Amino acid sequence: MILAIETSCDDTCAAIVEPHGRRALSNVVHTQTEHARYGGVVPEVASRAHLERLDGVVQKSLSDAGVSLDEMSRVAVTTRPGLIGALLVGVAAAKGLAYARRLPLVPVNHLEGHVAAAYLTDPGLQPPFVALIASGGHTALYSVDRRMRLLGETLDDAAGEALDKGARMLGLGFPGGPAISRAAHDGDRNRFDFPVGLKSKDNLDFSFSGLKTSLLYKLKSMDGERLRDELPHLAAGYEAAVVEALSRKLLRAVDLHDAPAVVVAGGVAANTLLRRTLEERCGRTGTRLVVPPPELCTDNAAMIGAAAPGTPAVPYPEYLSLNARSV
Repeated sequence: MILAIETSCDDTCAAIVEPHGRRALSNVVHTQTEHARYGGVVPEVASRAHLERLDGVVQKSLSDAGVSLDEMSRVAVTTRPGLIGALLVGVAAAKGLAYARRLPLVPVNHLEGHVAAAYLTDPGLQPPFVALIASGGHTALYSVDRRMRLLGETLDDAAGEALDKGARMLGLGFPGGPAISRAAHDGDRNRFDFPVGLKSKDNLDFSFSGLKTSLLYKLKSMDGERLRDELPHLAAGYEAAVVEALSRKLLRAVDLHDAPAVVVAGGVAANTLLRRTLEERCGRTGTRLVVPPPELCTDNAAMIGAAAPGTPAVPYPEYLSLNARSV
């Protein structure tokens, strides 16, 4: 069995995954609520919260799976990218658990973990495929075969960050993605004209800065009463522009690389409009679409365990040299 730990941002996570990485026996996520008052994640607050909660989260993951630490064959942990202080909490815990039982330690890239969540969703999935990772910190397209090769990425904000900032401008709170989706439920996405970044550019990159600017100027032209009336339509148009940018570039990558399958991962992959749009468009072309369920789209440790079988392990006790620079 694989014990997996994920602490790259503000979710404290642990999971037990079967050795082949295609089935999770448990997946425990403790989402920190301390950051809501700040309108975003505060790194120092996140690190302290991980310190307080990680032991309990690991114990719950073992209990939920009905196994003990003695049954683990390796420990997997996120080592990059992420908030350095938050990562170090997870790495230190994983090193201690692995060292105490003389187990190998598997350092997992967080982005590869997001892609590996697709294997938990569709155990029969095999490369090659094209993967879109869209979250609060990352928006990038990859060609996945024996390794992940970057095809395009955001030139400014990540898609999730753009949704967070849009929600903040609209007074909808944090996190922004779910808040905008709720506000957009009864809105007309065509009422306002929002730009789709790099729409006409012959590349696979993304940009959301123009979209944010467009929303800002629309809000400046409205008084409080009109903003209340137009809020559902503004939210719907803004969300649709983000979804169109992601869908357009992803499907262009599919065409360019003749990919038989598509994987969409990261927190933004939980967005209902994005899922619906891609299901419709991939259905027209017969492209296999794999989108993990919402609980595997946001940060979690099961995806880290799923990535572990394809990641070289550091044998006991060599990983004791892992330090802040290694992370």
